[in-house]
Amino acid sequence: MPNQEQLNQIRKGKGFVAALDQSGGSTPKALRLYGINEDAYSSDAEMFDLMHAMRKRIAKAPAFTGDKIVGAILFEMTMDREIDGKPTATYMWEDRYVVPFLKVDKGLNEEENGVQLMKPMPELDALLKRAVDAGIFGTKMRSVINAANREGIKAIVAQQFNIGKQILKHGLIPIIEPEVNITITDKAEAEEMLLAELTAQLDALPDGQEVMLKLTLPETANQYKSLVDHPRILRIVALSGGYSRDEANDRLSQNAGVIASFSRALTEGLSANQSDEDFNATIAATINSIYEASIAG
Repeated sequence: MPNQEQLNQIRKGKGFVAALDQSGGSTPKALRLYGINEDAYSSDAEMFDLMHAMRKRIAKAPAFTGDKIVGAILFEMTMDREIDGKPTATYMWEDRYVVPFLKVDKGLNEEENGVQLMKPMPELDALLKRAVDAGIFGTKMRSVINAANREGIKAIVAQQFNIGKQILKHGLIPIIEPEVNITITDKAEAEEMLLAELTAQLDALPDGQEVMLKLTLPETANQYKSLVDHPRILRIVALSGGYSRDEANDRLSQNAGVIASFSRALTEGLSANQSDEDFNATIAATINSIYEASIAG
């Protein structure tokens, strides 16, 4: 069963979920934006050491606390590492009052029917057991919608919920993330189809089961309001999806009951070369702006 205090923080806490879960494919880009180019490391191990140092610096910033950040999504290697001598998930909760989640997907398949399903996860049960032992509260898994294709969207939501039920059996709360690509011309139509499929899957969940959703900021304000109020929803968070932080915050503020779960928009403006004073001031301003947008609705 989920930790009740953590459950209350996610359900009722004011703030947003920080996405600190960049994985292998997205790590070089995240490091470049942070001011660290590929010539600064010569192996994946060195790359992930640098990425952990960045995440640790963010997590230890004075503004990174449960007052404005209710949760944080971690990469598997981050879960397995430490901050100040404590396992990362333990540090997040005990020192920051931030509820820890774990990214569990292994990337995307090639596009079919306008969507990219998640790759198989044959070792998921073993990972979930490790997550429970590490003090993780919930999980996150991402797939992508690239077209308003009804068959593809039905398949992507079905896959997310099937794996979500597997996650629930371990006492973890799944964050279901069927991302809608912000560049597609039929985005609004895709979001209508997605709403219908999500509603059907949520309606079919047994009493007492709850999930979270992580959704692309929609074209129509309050597109997902009926899901915010759904009895099987613990919380709905939004991804920035490539929007600038200002646009993401603006869109978020128009969607009542939805809070942020930004990744790139959270780290925008941070640099490895900043002094601690400048770094902490920048992340504090960012956290405040995302927090304000998250509580605006």
